[in-house]
Amino acid sequence: MPPELIFPLHLALGYVAGLLCFRVYVWPRLKSMDAFDAHRAIATFHSFRFFGLAFILPGVVGPHLPASFAVSAAYGDFATGVLAMLALLTARRPALFWLFVVAFNVVGVTDLVLDYYRAIQAGLPAHAGELGAMYVIPIIYVPLLMITHVAAFYLLLRSQPKVVRSF
Repeated sequence: MPPELIFPLHLALGYVAGLLCFRVYVWPRLKSMDAFDAHRAIATFHSFRFFGLAFILPGVVGPHLPASFAVSAAYGDFATGVLAMLALLTARRPALFWLFVVAFNVVGVTDLVLDYYRAIQAGLPAHAGELGAMYVIPIIYVPLLMITHVAAFYLLLRSQPKVVRSF
């Protein structure tokens, strides 16, 4: 089977496996948490996105990995990871925490969508071998990142129960 088919197949199966795992093990727990704790858990997961800088690290990826993909993926992940860390660091200041939660999710989804676009434009499936050790990132980690971003937006947008005050 040619790499042009294996890479998208791996990517699609990464989403299927990620959704199956998320639906059974993660989503029930996130839904049962209060909003702050759920978003803190998601931010913790995304705080590791600094690892995306390895897309531009010679020796980790091949020399012919399309730069149009690698550079934007590296810095988009880095920015998202830093914003997620800032959310965690500001957890005791709710206004800042929520600002950084929204920021890392908006930046993170934008980064992933742009990475998909740039990967298609650069013909990444044909160069998938150039990902080297980073191959696991778009196949396993990226689907989980996108799934948790969607979950975060859902949790941000769902209506919160109204508190009834007694006087």
